[in-house]
Amino acid sequence: MMGLRNRLQVFSGSASVALSRKVCAKLGVKVGDIHIGTFPDGEIEIKINDDVRGADVFVIQSTCTPSNDNLMELMIIIDCLKRASAERVTAVLPYFGYARQDRKAEGRVPITAKVVANMITTAKADRVLTIDLHAAQIQAFFDIPLDHLYAAPVMIDYLQRLNIPNMTVVSPDVGGIKMARSYAKKLNAELAIVDKRRIGSRQTEVMHIIGDVAGKNVLLVDDMISTATTISEAVEVLRNEGAKNVYVCATHAVLCGTAIEKLTKVKPKEVIVTDTIPLNPSKLRPFIKVLSISDLLGETIRRIHNSESVSSLFI
Repeated sequence: MMGLRNRLQVFSGSASVALSRKVCAKLGVKVGDIHIGTFPDGEIEIKINDDVRGADVFVIQSTCTPSNDNLMELMIIIDCLKRASAERVTAVLPYFGYARQDRKAEGRVPITAKVVANMITTAKADRVLTIDLHAAQIQAFFDIPLDHLYAAPVMIDYLQRLNIPNMTVVSPDVGGIKMARSYAKKLNAELAIVDKRRIGSRQTEVMHIIGDVAGKNVLLVDDMISTATTISEAVEVLRNEGAKNVYVCATHAVLCGTAIEKLTKVKPKEVIVTDTIPLNPSKLRPFIKVLSISDLLGETIRRIHNSESVSSLFI
């Protein structure tokens, strides 16, 4: 174990370069030297330029768009590190892609989150570190240790500094009640729920609000903003119910398709996200606030490396 403690190394995949630099600054180490390129036919080419023999290595890579490329890149980096005799390899996935396919919602469909978990395990990763899984049960898909962090402490610290009066925390659907309740407790706020009915795989119909939001400043809490359909519909319904200012808080800024246009149209007071997914400058808007989870990740990596408890970070 002393060998591990003396040899902490952090490498970045191409999806998380900026975040990895911040994490390494927190840890006081350099980002590992790695070559990531492509062969003429488009296949991914990886070479580790640092000596990793006997080291405790952390690979930071979000499996965001392009999801398949970033996922395959992660697999190859893990394999490369293991073949270079790294003592332990931890796959750090700030954003775990394919998490929405976590069960068989209908016949003849895959459980892709389980497939991805199997791939990471088969690539010989020793453990996984991730943030705000879309479905908590995905933790059970892994046969290796998994540490599941929450971005809530980072979000709540920022929200407390905003000092928003007369606040009600709202879950955009029934599935997010647990997360919303946690925010409401920490922020000393009331709780409400958007009751919605899904009418298709990509379409939802918002029904009504359970709880009182009239005259309140409202905080919509979710784990991710993908197409922004659910969030934008919820913002409109909350306004119709008499909500004053509507804030949106989500860990993962997937923001695909026309998400930015939808958010711009409904004009929330502020959309608070983190840098688990690098936000393209073209998607930045005055109402979007990006918080960094680098300190949280850095502290967790330090504790794992030193075999210290990380349970106090799971809040």
